[in-house]
Amino acid sequence: MRPSEIARHIVAVTAVLLSIAAAAQAGPPLICHPFEIGPAKSLPMVNWNNVSASGYDVKNLTRDTLAILDSNAPVLVRMETLRRATIYARQDLQIAQELLAQLRARATASDAVGHPDALAWFDAGYLVETYEQWMERGGPNPATGLDGYGWVKKALSLRGPDAEMEFAAALITLSGPSRDHREHARLAMAGAKSDPLLASNLASRFHSQTVAELLADSSEGGLGK
Repeated sequence: MRPSEIARHIVAVTAVLLSIAAAAQAGPPLICHPFEIGPAKSLPMVNWNNVSASGYDVKNLTRDTLAILDSNAPVLVRMETLRRATIYARQDLQIAQELLAQLRARATASDAVGHPDALAWFDAGYLVETYEQWMERGGPNPATGLDGYGWVKKALSLRGPDAEMEFAAALITLSGPSRDHREHARLAMAGAKSDPLLASNLASRFHSQTVAELLADSSEGGLGK
């Protein structure tokens, strides 16, 4: 990478990071705005300001959530599904506990048989983090004391490069160590050049012009070389 490309890349990344931080002020970043998932199946859409309007029977939440996650859904679909699940689960503490227990058991069971499942650990960790951002606002939180980000990092170590998981980790670490956040955001943006849906989520949430410029730089060979 030439010096001019390095400088352009640093400016672009810095601008996007500042936009991410500004967007977070609007509300919990894992909850407030839906993720774009295209035509993929998820739980019924829910307005977090008026959950009852959806007409969804929360008693089916654990079953329906697991059915989607077990279908080998992409990470962005998992993120949106767990976002909706958390909004629903806040209405019933017992259901919230049940869903978390099932996802945690699913992850630990994969370790027990010697085949750690990256997606299972991601699901459990991401749910913990969505609970942390939402449950504590309305009462008891079943995820208190659990290290969701640690489980997401474990998922990344098991799965290898995954820009959508890096995007999730970048959102989780908005209020955490800045170095971790910057690195996750950098890797998410680098991977977006080959993931149009991820690029769309980055652009719609943060700073469309800056992301577009960064992706253009990537296609010219300026990023990741």
